[in-house]
Amino acid sequence: MIADLPQLEALPRQKASDVKNRWRDLVREVHASGSVAITNHSTVEMVLVTAEAYRELAASAAELKAREASALDRLSEQFQARLASLQAPGAAAQAAAVFERQGRIAAPRPKAGPAF
Repeated sequence: MIADLPQLEALPRQKASDVKNRWRDLVREVHASGSVAITNHSTVEMVLVTAEAYRELAASAAELKAREASALDRLSEQFQARLASLQAPGAAAQAAAVFERQGRIAAPRPKAGPAF
């Protein structure tokens, strides 16, 4: 699993002009710290990470996407099952009967028992 990533504000920063002029130093800094924020006019425009960190991020995103798809599939199956029960013959009559009772119990009333 991917390691905890630092907040964007906590990353070491390099100006875009420094990136162009000092590429080797920037690569060393990325390998040392894991990532570097690239700024342009004091605004972070991108984050440079190692290839391994990128692979971990991509794998983590794919895993999350697969989990979401699985959860959506389960919900879809549950919805389809409930919809099928509502569309079953006699379902409309059963629902109408529930509304007609207006909360009254059709069977004999339950007894609380001697401890009640």
